[in-house]
Parts: sequence; structure tokens; C-alpha cells
Amino acid sequence: MILNTGGRTDIVQYYNKWLLKRFQEGFVYSRNPLFPNKVTRYELTPDKIDCVIFCSKNYEPILQNLHEITDKFHTYFYYTITAYGKDVEPGVPAIEKSIDTLLKLEDIVGSNKIAWRYDPVLLTEKYTIDYHLETFDNMAKQLSGHVDRCIFSFVEMYKKLEKNMPEIILLTEENRDFIAKHLAEIAGKYGLLLQTCGTDESFTRYGIHLSGCVTLDILGKANNIVFKDLKHKGMRQGCHCIESRDIGAYDTCLNGCKYCYANKNPQKAFDNYKYHNPDSPLLLGNIKPDDTVIQGMQKSMLKFDLSGQNSIFK
Repeated sequence: MILNTGGRTDIVQYYNKWLLKRFQEGFVYSRNPLFPNKVTRYELTPDKIDCVIFCSKNYEPILQNLHEITDKFHTYFYYTITAYGKDVEPGVPAIEKSIDTLLKLEDIVGSNKIAWRYDPVLLTEKYTIDYHLETFDNMAKQLSGHVDRCIFSFVEMYKKLEKNMPEIILLTEENRDFIAKHLAEIAGKYGLLLQTCGTDESFTRYGIHLSGCVTLDILGKANNIVFKDLKHKGMRQGCHCIESRDIGAYDTCLNGCKYCYANKNPQKAFDNYKYHNPDSPLLLGNIKPDDTVIQGMQKSMLKFDLSGQNSIFK
């Protein structure tokens, strides 16, 4: 089973003490977002978890204790660093601070286990195409050689984004093509592998790799393990990632990013935060009398473990 710690919220930045305790105690509960009274239990042991994937905009809070997880589990880290400031991402550190933290993370886990996410790409009167290309060039220059790859995507215009970010300028097909072409040129200049995320749209004509940011090939090469040949069903339309299990919860991320799909609105997350108990197996609250707790299916996807790290292959 692939465990996802960051698809629904930034656990690393805001709930890292809870996450570390879950690994210390060896299990976690995850509430079903569609059926709130259904709770799934997952065992957090190396024989049950093939790889732990992280996605965060600030790894600084967990760096000191990250070894508690990396010493025992195969891992891969997605680090989102964009061109935006506090007007769009209120709770996210400045670019230079984020790059500095990424380099510290590299010292711990190695560059082959880190993907830099430059997404979503969106336009406003301030964040123009030229602004993106200039910022991306500066960041790519600093991060080249320190990450496994760079992943980018264009913003999806879902309904709540129109309310949360009315200043957004719609991307045209010509905009997307122009941006993709020039991002590819910049990435090529610095020897940086560039790929798309969450789309069926192809920019391979510019040397950009196809979508699929959490694949068994990526995780396998980074951890020196070999997975079975399994179909990547994706997590939503246009996604080409391998299926994973997320232990986070929606409407809990305090970053306050205007474009966020996981929060209805920033205030909702702050309202929910008061229900967080670091000692609970659930990210929010505790088990209720009318909850049904089931054991999650945790079938291994591994074929070979050449790293010697996973106990089931020792």
C-alpha cells in the first residue's frame, strides 16, 4: 500500500507531531470524507506500507524528527514552491526560505527522493506570464541538481475558485502552450527533468514528460525497489498516478492558499483546527459512538526490495 500524508492537507507543516505519534504507535485512523461515520484503520508498519509519500509547502517543522520515518520506511517527498506571495499563499514561507529548507531536506533524504512542484500555474494582473518565467528561471537555477524532477500543472477552474480568487485571469490554449514551451526551455537550460501533473494534455513536443507524478517507476527508482506491473488508475480525472491511501482530512489546511481545492474557504480550516487532538488516531476529533471502524486493505505492491530496508524481504 502507498500511504499519502499530504493530498488533503499539509500534515507536515501543521500536524507533524500527530503524524510522528501515529508512526510511533504503529497505526492511524482515516475518516471517509463522503461517509463521515465510516473510519478506516491502517497499520503503519514496514510490512504493510510499501512507501510513504509526502506533499508539503514547508518541511521545516518536521526535519529534526523526520528520521523516525525515513529510517524505517521507503519515502518520497513532493515540495511545492511557487511564484506566489502572501497575497495568494498566506501561510507559506517566502521562496528563498523554502529553497533553503528544501536543501536541508536533501541533506537528510537525498535529491533522488525530492520532486519540486511548481503548481498550479495561474495568471493575475500581478502574476503575469513574464513574472512566472522569470521566477521559474531563478528557482530552477538554484534547485537544479538538488531535486529528482520538477512537476507543474495549470490551475483548474472549479466553481469555488471563482469565489475565492475573483482576480484570476483565464488561461487560453495559447497561454498554456507558450508557458509550457518556455518552462521546458528553462528546465532544459539547467538540466532539470520537467513533467506535467493531473492532465491528459501533452507537451511532449517540448520535451516535457507526461503526467503521472506518483508512479511506481518514480517511487521504485528513488528507493531501489521493484513494484509489480500494476495499472495506474489515478486519483481523479486526468490523473495518472498510482492509487494511494490518504490519512489527512479536507478543510484542515491552514496555509490559506486562495486556489486550494481541499478547503471550502480558509476560515473553515481554522474553525476545524480546534478539533485537532495530537494524541487521537484521527486527524480531527476522536472516534464517536456511532462510528464504524474497519480494517483497511493493505496489499503490498512490491515485487522486489533491493534496498534491504523493508523487513518482509529480509
